[in-house]
Amino acid sequence: MSWLLNLYETYESNLDRVGETEKKHNEQEYTLLPISHTTQNAHIEVEITEDGEYHSGSVVDKSDANTLIPCTEDSASRSGSKIAPYPLHDKLSYVAGDFVAFGGEIKKEEPFSYYIKQLEEWANSPYTVPKLKSIYRYLSKGRLIEDLVNDGVLFVDEHNKLLEKWDKTGTKPQIFSAVAGDQTSAFVRFNVRSADVILQKVWKDPEMYDSFIRYYNEQLADEDLCYVTGKILPATDKHANKIRNPADKAKLISANDSSGFTFRGRFQESRDAARISYEVSQKAHNALKWLIHHQGKVIDQRVFLVWSNEGKEVPGVTDDFLSIDPTPVVAPRRASFTNEEIAKEVSKALDGYRNQLSPSSRVNIMVLDSATTGRMAVLYYRNMDQEHYFSKLIQWHSTCVWLHRYQKDENGNIVQFYGAPATKDIAFAAYGPNASDKIVKGLMERMLPCIIDGRDIPRDITESAQRRASNPVSMEKWEWEKTMSITCALINKKEGISVALDESNTERDYLFGRLLAVADVLERRALGKEELRATNAIRYMNAFSRHPERTWKTIQSCLQPYQLRLGKKASDLNKIIDDIGSRIPVDQFNNKPLSGLYLLGFYSQRHAIYNNKGNGDTEDTPK
Repeated sequence: MSWLLNLYETYESNLDRVGETEKKHNEQEYTLLPISHTTQNAHIEVEITEDGEYHSGSVVDKSDANTLIPCTEDSASRSGSKIAPYPLHDKLSYVAGDFVAFGGEIKKEEPFSYYIKQLEEWANSPYTVPKLKSIYRYLSKGRLIEDLVNDGVLFVDEHNKLLEKWDKTGTKPQIFSAVAGDQTSAFVRFNVRSADVILQKVWKDPEMYDSFIRYYNEQLADEDLCYVTGKILPATDKHANKIRNPADKAKLISANDSSGFTFRGRFQESRDAARISYEVSQKAHNALKWLIHHQGKVIDQRVFLVWSNEGKEVPGVTDDFLSIDPTPVVAPRRASFTNEEIAKEVSKALDGYRNQLSPSSRVNIMVLDSATTGRMAVLYYRNMDQEHYFSKLIQWHSTCVWLHRYQKDENGNIVQFYGAPATKDIAFAAYGPNASDKIVKGLMERMLPCIIDGRDIPRDITESAQRRASNPVSMEKWEWEKTMSITCALINKKEGISVALDESNTERDYLFGRLLAVADVLERRALGKEELRATNAIRYMNAFSRHPERTWKTIQSCLQPYQLRLGKKASDLNKIIDDIGSRIPVDQFNNKPLSGLYLLGFYSQRHAIYNNKGNGDTEDTPK
C-alpha cells in the first residue's frame, strides 16, 4: 500500500495543478485529472445556447480530440453490453434521444433513458451550474441526431437512417474519417455558447469539475476502513484503467472471481484483501497517470518512473549524466583524476535538484508492466530518503564512467560528455541497435539494482558488450565508437581507472590494449584521411582479444610497409610500441584471452595520441 499512499500524497501536494493542461514535447496534451473524471477522444462537438437550443455542430480535429469528462464508477469500467452512461459527454447511442429513430441498434434497453435520468438528477441537484442546465434542457428534447443531420455533420440514406459507411461519389465527409467504426460509434462532447461573453469550454471549466465532484460525492454511501489512510471513508472495488495511455485497459487493482479465481480460497470477498477508499483510489491513479505523462519513460509499454511526493523534478535512474546535467564533467588528461573528484563534480550537478526538494522529501522508483490486456503489475518499487537516493546516483555516475561522443545537441552537433551512460544505451552496447523492445526493457529493469543498491553489473551484459566492442568490422564506425565507450564505462565500474592514459599501469591486458591502439593510429596516419578502409588492427581486433600473442605477430608484420612509408614520421609511435612491449613480462606475452581491461588501454592510448597537439592526428579520422 505504500506506493498508493505516496501517489495519494503526490496528488495532495499538487492540487493547484489539477485540471491544468500541459503539453509533451510531441504537443500531446495531458493533465492532472480531477477525481471522478477521466479522458476520452471526442469525434463530434455540439454547441448549445444558454437557452438550451442547438447552435452548431462540428467534427473534432484529432489534435484536439482529447476531452476531460466526468465519470462514475460504473461508467469508468463499463464494457460489452453493460449500460452505464457517463454523466455528461458520451457516445451517440447514449446522448441522442432519437438514436433508434435514425436506425441505431440497441441490444437490450435504450441507453438514452438511463443517460437522461442521470443527467436530470445532476442538473436538478443543489450543485448544478448554468451550463449544465442548458445542456440538459436541450438534450431532453431528444433531437440531437436530427439537428446534426440538418447541420451536415451526420449523414443518412434514402430511408433516413444513419449511413454505416460512405460509398457515394464526391468528397468523403469528415465524420467517416474521424470514427473508427460507423457514425453510431461517435463520441459527442457538449459546449455552451453565449451571445454576450466568451465562455470557457465545458470540459476545461473548473466550475463544472467541482459541480460534479460535489454531486457525486453524495452518491457514495458504502463506507469502510481505508487501508491506505486508516480512515473510515466511502470505499470502492472498481479502480481506474487508462493508466499508460487512453487505450490502456489494464488495471493495477482488480478482482473477478467469476473466472480465473483471483481470490477464492483465501478471502470471502475481494475487499478482505484490500479495502481502498474511492477518494484515495481516484487521486492515486490520477497522480500516476499524470506522472507517467510528465516524466515517465515507456519502453514497449513498460513504465520506468521516478518521482518525489512533492511532484518536483527528480533526475531519473535510467538517464545518462548528460540528461541530468547539460554541462557535464569532462575529465582532464591527468591520470590522477580520481573517483572522489568526479563524485564532487556529480554532487554539484545534482545540487540544483536537491535545492528544489524539502529535507524530508522522499523519492519513489516504480516499474510497471502488464502481462495481459486487463491486468497490470508493479514489477519494482522503492521508496527512499532523497539523500540516500542522490548518494546512490552520485556513486553510479562517478564509477560507471567513461568519455562518450555519441550524443547530439539540438543543432545536430556531437556533444562530448564524461559520465555514466543511460540504461537504454547500455542495451544498445550489449545487444545492438536492432534489439527488440522486450530485450531492452528487460535489461533496463535488471540494471536498477546496480544503480540503486550498488550491485555488480550482470556478467552476461558486460561480456556481451565486450564481445561486440571487440568486433568493430561487424558494424559501422559510429555504432562501434558508441558501443566502445559504453563498454568501457561498464568495465570501468569494476576497474575504477581514468580515461587519461595511465603509463604506470603494468597490467598485461591494459598493455596489450595500448599496443593495439598504437598500431591502429600508425596505420591510419599512413593511409591518410582519404582512405576509409579499416586498419589491420581493427580488422584483427576480435582475434587479438582471444589470441593476443599470435595475432600481434600478424599485426606487426602488416605494420612494416606503413612504418617504411612514414619513415621518421612514425618514430614517435615506434618508440611507444617498443616501450609498451618492453613492459610486458615474457611469461605473460602469451595467447591467454584478454579481459575487458584491454579495451580501456586501447581507448586511453588512442585518445592520448589524438589529443597530443602537433602530431597531425585527429580523433574523428575515419576507421
